[in-house]
Order: sequence, then C-alpha cells, then structure tokens
Amino acid sequence: MSWLDRLRGGFSKTADKLADNLTGLTSRAALDTSTLDDIEEALIASDIGPEASHRIREAIARQKFDRLDERGLRSILAEEIEKILAPVAKPLQVWGFPRPHVILVIGVNGSGKTTTIGKLGQWLTEQDYGVLLCAGDTFRAAAIEQLKIWGERIGAPVISGKEGADPAGLVFDGVKQATAQGIDVLVVDTAGRMQNKSHLMEELSKIRRVLGRLNPEAPHDVILVLDATTGQNALNQVEVFRQTANVSGLIMTKLDGTARGGVLVAAAERFGLPIYAIGVGETASDLRPFDPRAVGRAIAGLPPE
Repeated sequence: MSWLDRLRGGFSKTADKLADNLTGLTSRAALDTSTLDDIEEALIASDIGPEASHRIREAIARQKFDRLDERGLRSILAEEIEKILAPVAKPLQVWGFPRPHVILVIGVNGSGKTTTIGKLGQWLTEQDYGVLLCAGDTFRAAAIEQLKIWGERIGAPVISGKEGADPAGLVFDGVKQATAQGIDVLVVDTAGRMQNKSHLMEELSKIRRVLGRLNPEAPHDVILVLDATTGQNALNQVEVFRQTANVSGLIMTKLDGTARGGVLVAAAERFGLPIYAIGVGETASDLRPFDPRAVGRAIAGLPPE
C-alpha cells in the first residue's frame, strides 16, 4: 500500500465523520445563509475549529452557487483546507554549528512521544545524519527501554541513566557525548507532563537552561507531539506548551485511529506553528513530512491524485 493510500486510510474516520455531519446539506434547494450556517456548524462539529470553519464557509459563499452538490463541496473543502495547511507545512531542517543540532521532544503522557522519537531518529538516519537519542524521560523505566529498542532498530546510540536520574544532567552528558563524537543531531525525550504539574514544567525549564549554557542556540527545535484522538484538547496543549516551552513546531500522531483528525486544521489556523510531520500508523515509515494537499483531499474524502 502506498503512503498516499495509507494517508487516506488514516483520515477515513475523519472524512466519514465530516460526511455524516454534512449529510443532507447539499441537497437543499438553495445555498442560502441558513445552509451556509449549517455547513459551518457541521465543520465545527468535525473538530475543524471555529476559525477555520468560518473561513471555509466564507469561501463557499464566494462561489455563488445556486446549489452545491456533494462532489463540488468536497472539492472546495479540499482546496480551502490545503490553503489553511500550506503555510505551516515546513520540513524539519538540521542546521547550524557547532553540532549537535538539539531537538527537544515534549508532550503529555500517552501522546506517542517516545515512539515518535524513534521514528524521527530513523527518518534522520535515512538522510545520513548521525543521531544520538537521549532517554530524558527518567520517570518511566518503560520509556527508557522503549528508546533503547528503537536505538538498536535504527542503529543509533542511546544515552540513558537509571530510573529517577536527573534529566538535565543526562541531557548535559548527551550534548557532551554528541559533541565529542561529531554527531549531527541529539534527539531528547522528556517526561510526559501536564500544565498543572509545576515541578515537571520547571524541570523542562532546567533542561533548556542547561542546553543554553552548552550552546546558546540549543535547543534548536522544541517539538510538541500531539495525539489527534484527543480532539480539541490538543489545542489546549498547544496553548500551554507554547507559552511555557517555546514550541517551535508540531508532530501529530495517531491519525490512523480517530475521527477527530480535523483538529489538525484547527491547530494550523489558530496557531500557525510549523507541522513537521504526521503519523498515520505504527511503523517508522508511517511518519512522513506533512503534505497539505494530500491531507486536504484525505479529510474531504477525495481519492489521492
């Protein structure tokens, strides 16, 4: 199965939910204000968010259709979603010296953060970057072991400590090791945290301070991993982490098992943060750079081009 087919499959529940919410609206006699309002409400109910939904509504209104059939509506949806997503579709770039380029990966528990780091590590090694993984989630022995397994799988070394070790100290050692070995990219796992856990947020600040002392440019990227199945709660996470952790971009996971993938559009419209990649499956090849046109068509329920 091709990546585009997997992408469409990953968004199938989202597309089905959107289609269900729009059922009957295109068969009305006229595309009047009432119908446009109902379309906007259907989009909001599909987790696309009020800002993006209103923008799409206005685009449909400008078309000046007497009536709008289902195919026509899907085409407009795909085009407008692509317009919203295109400005945030930015590849993750490894740049700058001195090496290493440091990527700090953050998110709440259960978002798929550690697995995403493993996939990201493979993605980088396939581009011939030397990668070191840092098991900075020292609160969970399972996270440390999971990252070690990924390291073996992708041929990347992993720096780790005992459960409960100081994460900032481990990150310090990771930068030292990466620098000494001439490694290009250091990818740092961190403990899953919620905004109401002040000690965990302070720990994140401590890690940033340690990195800043070693390299004023580090961390070069702070990637927030979002679980698409949480829907609108994902937007609350972006709001909090953006304020406390200077998030530079997003990776959205679990788009293969949710009817709430529309939140991807809502996040793009509201925050404008780069979306580096999306995950639509469990294997490493299911994490790919973000393609706004393909995603727009998938959400609208149109086949790949």
